[in-house]
Amino acid sequence: MPLLPGAEPFRRDGGDVGVLVCHGFTGSPQSVRPWAEYLADRGLSVTVPLLPGHGTRWQDMQLTTWQDWYAEVDRELRALAGRCDRVVVCGLSMGGALALRLAARHGDAISGVAVVNPGNKVHDAAAPLLPVLRHLVRTTKGIASDIARPGGAEVGYDRVPLHAAHSLRRFFQLVDGELPRVTQPLLVMTSPQDHVVPPADSERILARVSSTDVRQVLLERSYHVATLDHDAERIFEETHAFVTRLTGGARPEAVQEGTAARGGA
Repeated sequence: MPLLPGAEPFRRDGGDVGVLVCHGFTGSPQSVRPWAEYLADRGLSVTVPLLPGHGTRWQDMQLTTWQDWYAEVDRELRALAGRCDRVVVCGLSMGGALALRLAARHGDAISGVAVVNPGNKVHDAAAPLLPVLRHLVRTTKGIASDIARPGGAEVGYDRVPLHAAHSLRRFFQLVDGELPRVTQPLLVMTSPQDHVVPPADSERILARVSSTDVRQVLLERSYHVATLDHDAERIFEETHAFVTRLTGGARPEAVQEGTAARGGA
């Protein structure tokens, strides 16, 4: 199937510090591309994979599971770590949960974690019925484009396939159990007004991780897809400062090369 416009994966090689950015459930790299481009423009090596089943049509996602989504970001992390001395992982929504699991499983290979409105639980009242309901109903209404900024739009599906939602719920339960294994410095950016993932998910993550270097930033003017919303620039700046503090940032020559290559990828 052809990709939706804007759903293409993103990659730009820069300096010896790498950043992996993970997009969310039913979304695409478009939702985090400005975040990735901001970091790449400052000389970092940045990659945003397209998760299996995403970026085309919801019927394709119906055939995938959390194992497929996690395997993709795990492969990208290993490839990025092979090119870079240090790596930071980032994510939006389910992408935040993917980043946290990478941190839990890869340990010292990851220098830090930065997440925006990370998911920890499927809160819909019908969630406990998903094991059965997914065999009776194929989809429910979509969750894309929860954005406060007028005209803001996310490239994502207008339907949520319930087989995938069931797998997402199981994945969140798995990650919740692994959160105590997360020890890396952690930046959590949370929208108090989020109509997809409640702030309680961020609070639970902060309460369960073992990280001692922790910072939370409240995104007061944005909804769920804050990377495309009023607080986007703050997210980009906070993330870059976080990466620079942990790794020293890109070398000056890498910044120049990254800026020159802005039109690439």
